[in-house]
Amino acid sequence: MRPRRRALGLVATWALLGLAGAFVPAWLAAWQVAGAVIAAALTLDLVLGLRREPLAVERTAPHSLALGTWATVRLRLRNPRAAVERVTVFDGHPLATEVEALPREVDVPGERGIEFDYRLRGLVRGEGLFGPCEVVRQSPLGLWDVRERTALDTRVRIYPNFTAVAGFALHALENRIQLMGIRRRQRRGDGLEFRQMRDYQSGDSLRQIDWKATSRRQKTISREYQEERDQQVVFLLDCGRRMRALDGELSHFDHCLNALLLVAYVALRQGDAVSLLTFGGVDRRLPPVKGRQGMTPLLNAVYDLETTLEPPDYLEAAARLRAFQRRRALVVVVTNQRDEDEDELGPALDLLRTRHLVVLASLREMSVEALLEAPVGGFEDALSTCSAQDYAEARRRALERHSGRGVLTLDIAPSQLQVALAEKYLEIKRSGRL
Repeated sequence: MRPRRRALGLVATWALLGLAGAFVPAWLAAWQVAGAVIAAALTLDLVLGLRREPLAVERTAPHSLALGTWATVRLRLRNPRAAVERVTVFDGHPLATEVEALPREVDVPGERGIEFDYRLRGLVRGEGLFGPCEVVRQSPLGLWDVRERTALDTRVRIYPNFTAVAGFALHALENRIQLMGIRRRQRRGDGLEFRQMRDYQSGDSLRQIDWKATSRRQKTISREYQEERDQQVVFLLDCGRRMRALDGELSHFDHCLNALLLVAYVALRQGDAVSLLTFGGVDRRLPPVKGRQGMTPLLNAVYDLETTLEPPDYLEAAARLRAFQRRRALVVVVTNQRDEDEDELGPALDLLRTRHLVVLASLREMSVEALLEAPVGGFEDALSTCSAQDYAEARRRALERHSGRGVLTLDIAPSQLQVALAEKYLEIKRSGRL
């Protein structure tokens, strides 16, 4: 509660009257009476304001938000009194959000209710908690503002904005899928899964002929195969300290999450299974999911992931993956690789590729790119440029060594990772290497 301007005006008038009484003693009696009346009025008004029935408040909020997008929250207020009442409403929205149209001043009809909306936007992935809704009401005599708090604890999940990330890319990728001929369809030939026996057709290879069935039926019988559909894609995601670097408004880690979601979406549509393993201070595993409904558990697994201050332990992560991923899979390692990682990252990739097809997606640091492109205006600039060139060259040589050992590599800017990684996946699917 706090005094309103009207109450402050009464107190100021009483103080001036007291100052005048210092010069005119006859006014002192009036000043004392005025003080008693003002004190009584303030006390009575405060008591009435605190003891009256509070407004009923309800909130309707979404259970989830997409990062950076606006959503609507609705508040309903009901006034138990007969008279119209003007109030100011503050809602306890989560800290990691931005709001529009709050606080709101509204007139609540007597013995009726009113509802209004405000907009909310998530700024950080994770789980947010709405706090109490606060309503500021005038006391009956208008001398006090009385604040009422209604506990309306509501949890909301803020997910990566997959729609914004993939919106423009999916149109291009759909066309690319058609052009590459990557479809979930049966194909005659040398696939991995047996489908059926049928009569021999012109163009069948000799090794398709089933000689026992041919002998029994006295006519040439071929085996028909179909493409294997339940291949697996495993993401090995670095959550370590290097992923905290910013590229524009997003961190390297958020760019990686966006790329992961896009590739997972495409893979699930192709009939593949998708799983996830994190390292670098966060140990989280998502078992394989399949089908378009698989995006829901994947989003629930990554929405609250955050980077840590831990260094990435590549060898430990590779050993953990091999322990549960017995079947051959496409393993996508998403990290920020540097030349000093060679002693650990190299053996980890070798361990993975003995059983799996491995893609190393390494993010470039745009601050280094900026130094390489900046004009040289003096000795200090020349030193910075030479250091950046040495760093970039060492990193390039490290990636070439990984490629020479049979690892597929991507050296890409963070903002370009999602499309480049999706295209690499489609290229692998088309080649049949998996």
